[in-house]
Amino acid sequence: MSLALAKYLAAIREGKPINYSAFLKQLPPDLVARHRDCFELDRVSQQRWRVTCRDEAVMTELERLAQAPSSRRDAALQGDSHRRVTATAFVLVYHDALADPRPDVACLTAGASHIGFTPKSTALVIENEDNFAQYRQMLAFAGTCLGETLSLATCDVILGGGHRVLREPVTDWLAGYERIHCAFDYDLGGLKMFQALQARLGDRMRFLQPPDWAPYRDGFQKTPQTPQRLMDAINRASTLGFAGLASLFSETRKFMEQEIILDEH
Repeated sequence: MSLALAKYLAAIREGKPINYSAFLKQLPPDLVARHRDCFELDRVSQQRWRVTCRDEAVMTELERLAQAPSSRRDAALQGDSHRRVTATAFVLVYHDALADPRPDVACLTAGASHIGFTPKSTALVIENEDNFAQYRQMLAFAGTCLGETLSLATCDVILGGGHRVLREPVTDWLAGYERIHCAFDYDLGGLKMFQALQARLGDRMRFLQPPDWAPYRDGFQKTPQTPQRLMDAINRASTLGFAGLASLFSETRKFMEQEIILDEH
């Protein structure tokens, strides 16, 4: 059971379609009873569905229940090393000690970090690679949101896309920062990723939003995959106290990808 469940969960994380009926057979009875509240479905073919979990806590608990082996070696001996999430993560970072325009690599393991710089007290985590590459513009945008000046002299810039930033070695390392500003897409995925980080790291987290949304209103052009995703985003934004963002979701019926920020600077 654990191997099958782990494979389904990995596919969900990667956005790959699965046999949803078969997946339900792997779930605990209490979760099966409320699966419609926990999962959003997008039909790909007759037996295949792309599944989105509405609650990161549910995914975390299911991954725990999958009872992964204690090491990738043990998993390999059982025939599938991918049953165990890797204990090492590599994260790209811009900081003020760089010798050239290339970002540095932080090698993170459970309980340890191998980095060639001294972290600042503040971090800017950027979801998308294009925005990360234009980190100076993103620092300027973050400064506008916060009402202060940010630069590499005071802030490290970290690439956190593809949910990599949610991996345990990364969140353990991020816990060393006093302030963490999140530049994520203004959509359901961005809000869910922020909530998951906030649940682990607390009040040090900040979801960046401009003080005035008016110049960005036309940037809300991405149509949600389903009406339910739009409603979920509106509800999450409201719950988080992001009234302006929730209002824009409601008015435009669209999301905004963070590359729009680059066009505004």
